[in-house]
Amino acid sequence: QVQLVESGGGLVQVGGSLRLSCAASGLTFRRYTMGWFRQAPGKEREFVAAVSWGGDVTYYANSVKGRFTISRDNVKNTVSLQIDSLKPEDTAVYYCAASGYVGTDSSVRRSQTYDYWGQGTRVTVSS
Repeated sequence: QVQLVESGGGLVQVGGSLRLSCAASGLTFRRYTMGWFRQAPGKEREFVAAVSWGGDVTYYANSVKGRFTISRDNVKNTVSLQIDSLKPEDTAVYYCAASGYVGTDSSVRRSQTYDYWGQGTRVTVSS
């Protein structure tokens, strides 16, 4: 079965960095758009970033643009999220997701587009 397993979360100070990773198995990884979403306490899940099949097109939420970088390795079947200049409002559980749909700028930002989800990794930013 399909599995998405996130790692790399933790406690970090404001201004610090983290690198989240998601290992995928049970699917033809190179044929899936991969995304990252996050859910802060008491809030709805929101889009963070996505990357196209080949890794050549990336999408970001305005709130993270310039600080977050998404990338993928279609040999290792992994997708990563480099998070820099962390802010307290970045505190959330971060989820990796896979979509078999050929993404458009609008579709990749919708959680309903995604077929598979990981269990999440928690990021806590302390001030």
